[in-house]
Formats: sequence, C-alpha cells, structure tokens
Amino acid sequence: MKNVIQKANVLIEALPHIQQFRGETIVVKFGGSAMDNPDLVRGILEDVAFMSCVGMRPVIVHGGGKSINMRLKQQGLQASFLQGLRVTDSATMNVVEQVLNHEVNPRLVSTLNDLSCKARGIHGEDIITARKHTADDRASGEPLDWGFVGAITHVDVLPVRAYLEADITPVITPLGADADRHIYNINADAAAAGLAERLQARKLVFLSDVPGLLSDPRDRTSVMSTLRLSEVEDLVDRGIIGGGMLPKIDGALKALKAGVRKTHIIDAALPHSLLLELFTDKGIGTEIVNDRL
Repeated sequence: MKNVIQKANVLIEALPHIQQFRGETIVVKFGGSAMDNPDLVRGILEDVAFMSCVGMRPVIVHGGGKSINMRLKQQGLQASFLQGLRVTDSATMNVVEQVLNHEVNPRLVSTLNDLSCKARGIHGEDIITARKHTADDRASGEPLDWGFVGAITHVDVLPVRAYLEADITPVITPLGADADRHIYNINADAAAAGLAERLQARKLVFLSDVPGLLSDPRDRTSVMSTLRLSEVEDLVDRGIIGGGMLPKIDGALKALKAGVRKTHIIDAALPHSLLLELFTDKGIGTEIVNDRL
C-alpha cells in the first residue's frame, strides 16, 4: 500500500506542472553519448511521448556526434573541434549530412512512432537558412575558420507549427542551407536555441553528457541548480564555462533574451531526466534564467 501511495504522490506532484505546460512548445536538444545507448534513447523518447500525451508540444533537435565520429574514423578522416564546434571540411560535411538525415533522424522518428507518438523528420536545411559561421580567436583576435559550419540567419517555422497543430512531434536535424543551397553543419545546441527563439517556446532543454553546469568541472556533483544571465560573463572569464558548454550557454542566453521563459541543462544518461526536470518541484539539472528583465 505504501508504494501505491508514493506513486499517487508522484502523480499529484506532477499535476500542476502538466497543467502549466499543457499546450506549450518545449524544444528538446538531444545529443551526446546517450545517443549510442539504445536503452537511454528509448527512455528519453518515452519521456517525449509522455509530454505529447499530456498535451505538451515537444520539438526535438538532435545531434549525432558519436555516430559521425565513428563514420569519419571508418573513412580515415580526423574529427577536429575548435571552441566546442566541429571543424567541417567538404568530406566531413558529406558524412555529417548522411549520418544525421538518413541514419539518426529516421531511427528516432521510428522509435517515437513505435511508442504511439506521431513523429515526422525534418531535414534542417529545408527550414533553416544559414551563412558561414565566423569568429575571432579570443586571445589573439585572429579570425578562425570552421569550414562548412553555419550560423542561423532565418528559420521557416511554418512546417514545424503545422506538425505541432496536428499533434505530430517534429524531429529536426541541425543543418542549414544558404541561398545557393550549400549545406552547412550547425551546432545542435545553436540550432535548438534558434528554433526555440523563433517558435517562442516555453522552455528549451539541453540533454547533455553532464548533469548540468558544474561549478567545478572536475566534480560531477557540483551542479549549479540555477544560473543567472548576470553571472555568465564572470564564469566564462574564470573558465567555469568553456569548451562544449559554450554553445549551450550562448544558445540559452539568446533564447532567453528573445522571450523563451527558461532553459535547462540536464543529464541525458539519467533515466527519465526530462520528466524529472519538467514535472517535479526541485528538478535535477541547471536552470538558466534571465535576471536582467
């Protein structure tokens, strides 16, 4: 009887969150090493199916880094990263497009459909307009070159909204194209943030290889439960935010400034981390808020 009551209490705790988010768009960025574990993938997609079933409108933007790295290795190509972004030459771009659009995306869509959650894949280059990503080295000021890495200039959200209105979960690859239909690799965190911004999503959730933003990057228990916009510059200067966390934080801040209510960074390897973050009072990762409103 005690276990039954505990289960009822869990449902009661979730009720106000379900009521609050019903009808709201939630963008979920899914990536990291969890994508190589079929059980973890299915668990995360079960969470997405639950979200859809209780009236939320999830949108998935997914990466495929480990699968891409494996395919590059098979073809004798070297994976290289600069400031957390994959350096993408033409040969690498071909691998990225093949793996994301024709392997990872159909697999995620198929699993969601198997879970009775209607889902459809969208190739990012069909809705995302991009230009070549440019930036200068923070130390030297010299320009950096990532090759075929893109920055978002526009997102056509009409197809995404049409799917949501039909209770279909869009599953989107982080690719973009310019006016000449040259395809660019877009960091999945940036793509998710761009979608969240233009959809005016209620929440943006990054599923990551870490349990949240760590005050000590060497200690996985040092999760910062809340990160405020005013704290970011100091944490970057101190090296607390760096590497692969930079695109997440950059994307989160742009989304917050554009009107997304909250963003979250949570551990994809923790079973049902999405439900724990969205439907419990305390959550389990880092919540990022705009304290400059």
